[in-house]
Parts: sequence; C-alpha cells; structure tokens
Amino acid sequence: MFLQRSAIAVARRAAVAPAVRRTLATTAVRRDAEVPQKKYKTLSEVKTADDLFGPGAEPGTVPTDIEQSTGLERLEILGKMEGVDVFDMRPLDASRLGTLSNPVLIRSFGDEQYAGCTGVPADSHNVIWLTMSRERPIERCPECGSVYKMEYVGPQDDHHGHDHHHGFEEPKSFADFVKPEYH
Repeated sequence: MFLQRSAIAVARRAAVAPAVRRTLATTAVRRDAEVPQKKYKTLSEVKTADDLFGPGAEPGTVPTDIEQSTGLERLEILGKMEGVDVFDMRPLDASRLGTLSNPVLIRSFGDEQYAGCTGVPADSHNVIWLTMSRERPIERCPECGSVYKMEYVGPQDDHHGHDHHHGFEEPKSFADFVKPEYH
C-alpha cells in the first residue's frame, strides 16, 4: 500500500513538473543600431571646479558612475580611466627608520596630514596616529622613534590674513623645553 501511494505521488509530480528543469539563464541583446558614445573631459582638460560635474543620464536610463559623479569622486574616476592615482594612495616607505636628517616624506595637499606609524620593521607595534601641519611639519613616533615629515604640495597661500586659527596656540610639549630642533 505504501508503494502504491508513493508511485501515485511520483506520477502526479512527473505530470505537473517537467523532467529537466531549466536553470536561470541570461542572454545578451545585440543591437544593430550604432550607439553614440559620449565625450567626457579628460583629466588634463579639467581646469575649474565646474569641469567636475557629470552630464547625468538620459531620461529613462540608469546613470553610470562617470555620468553621475561630481567633485573629487569624478576627479578620481577620470584619473583611474587614464591610469593616474590622483590621491597617491600608495603606502608609506616602511622599509627604513626615518631620522631627523632623513625623515620619511609624506606629501600633502592640505594644511594638516595624519599618518599612521606601525613601527620599523612594519607591524612591530600597534598603529600610532601622528598629526603634522604646515606650521609643525615634523613628527616623531613615540613608540619606535621613526621621524615623518609633511611635504606641502598644495596651492600657495593667498595671504589674506587667514594664517592664524582664531587665537589657537599649539600646546607645549616636552620637546619645547629640551631642544628646539626636536620640535
């Protein structure tokens, strides 16, 4: 009796469901019509901030990253399209210990730059974050003693009197009282 019921159930399922199930498949649609290619500005053609606005997508379509990106994101995408690392995201030189006479150089476009030291050799201590500024470009890691120096490569000052930070004074450190060159 049990075999009779299971045979009937299998027969019902076979009648309803096909023997070979079709898997999910995708197909590519080939269009014979020529699709016009949009002309985007290259990295060398970008001169002002207005050049960093995307054209947007055509109505009814989903925009791509190059069509909808603006500002620094667009600058980075244009650079990647030409093989240029705009923000220089390479890791710092951790193969040597920076000294006062030969520090590890860190390029910066801003007035302030943060660098994470993991020690020499690399990963010999936890990350210690160091802050360098244009007024104080050299910092020493308190754990391993490696010296880092910020090299400012941004735009030159406009000398409109904005150099002071509203009365902010850098706090004193022990280096201020020991040797001026440690500062």
